[in-house]
Amino acid sequence: MARLSMRKADLHSSPVREMLSVAQRPGVISFAGGLPSPETFAGLDLPPPPQALLQYGPTEGEPDLREQIAKELTALGIDAPAERILVLSGSQQGIDLVAKLVVDPAVGVAVESPAYLAALQVFRFFGARFEILDRAAPAAGWDEAAPALAYVTPTFQNPTGQCWTTAERLAMARACDAHDVILFEDDPYRDLAYEPCDRRPVSADLKSASWIYQGSFSKTVAPGLRLGFLTASEDLFPYLVRLKQAADLHTNRLSQWMVLQYLTDPDREARMARVVDLYRRKRDVFAEALTRHLGDRAAWTTPPGGLFFWLTLADGVDAEALLKRALERNVLFTPGSHFLAQGGASSTLRLNFSLAAPEAAERGLKVLGALLREG
Repeated sequence: MARLSMRKADLHSSPVREMLSVAQRPGVISFAGGLPSPETFAGLDLPPPPQALLQYGPTEGEPDLREQIAKELTALGIDAPAERILVLSGSQQGIDLVAKLVVDPAVGVAVESPAYLAALQVFRFFGARFEILDRAAPAAGWDEAAPALAYVTPTFQNPTGQCWTTAERLAMARACDAHDVILFEDDPYRDLAYEPCDRRPVSADLKSASWIYQGSFSKTVAPGLRLGFLTASEDLFPYLVRLKQAADLHTNRLSQWMVLQYLTDPDREARMARVVDLYRRKRDVFAEALTRHLGDRAAWTTPPGGLFFWLTLADGVDAEALLKRALERNVLFTPGSHFLAQGGASSTLRLNFSLAAPEAAERGLKVLGALLREG
């Protein structure tokens, strides 16, 4: 063991990946992962793929796919020509590449609290010093020592499902510009919108700061394809490409071809409308069941988009302790402590509403309500 790097001390298994293995047990009702409903997976009748895709491909990604992504990002107001699109092996790879590029031990990284747990895991592995971001005043304390990087998910944030206001988005952009902080905007849920809210990327309003914007096809096409993308300011993009070259040469070409068929399918808009309608109905059914079974034992806000409810338990109940008891009843969720950069016990938890069938969600939430009333 003495021959391994010092970083091994910060190499911890993902709590969500461990929970997903538990979720495979027969009879388990899982609210734990961010798993899309299999009903939403793209059902395109695809022709045989070109044989040339079995050969090595360009690190940046397939040219036609990059052109399509660039066109859609440009429509959002982002400066994203095709030559600055990098196709990823899932957006998790983007987090890893950015961390490798920016984060050294004790480098400041500003994050929301709570924040996406897998991003915290990566930044922590590289030795980040976390600073908690105040959306209303993101530059608070930055005059003394600004962080190197600000990692944010402004649209239907994981785990809370919240959507930033226009004022909060503009304040974030101005703070990064004024203090030369790299903005890393993660935007995997933007298409899963059930209520109106401002979804304009923060990256679109930057004037001088360096930035990275990334998205994913896991929630809108299929997670098993492991396909995401990023774009970045001109100063950062070449380094991210070189890091990608060192990681895996290029992303799966068959997955890229399949996603391109989805993006250019004439039925795409109608299909996405069906997906959003399905998730809105599942969200509303889930909210009604939450009210029935946990209405007097927890507080929450119905999310305007995304895949999650964020709950705060009454009377300071420890969510980790509740999970142990829930597992005995075959119910799984993610304790909120995993989403806190500064750690510690928490009475919060994240519930995914997209995977479980309505009748299973009803049973699972009934179990949680009963456990909370048992004390």
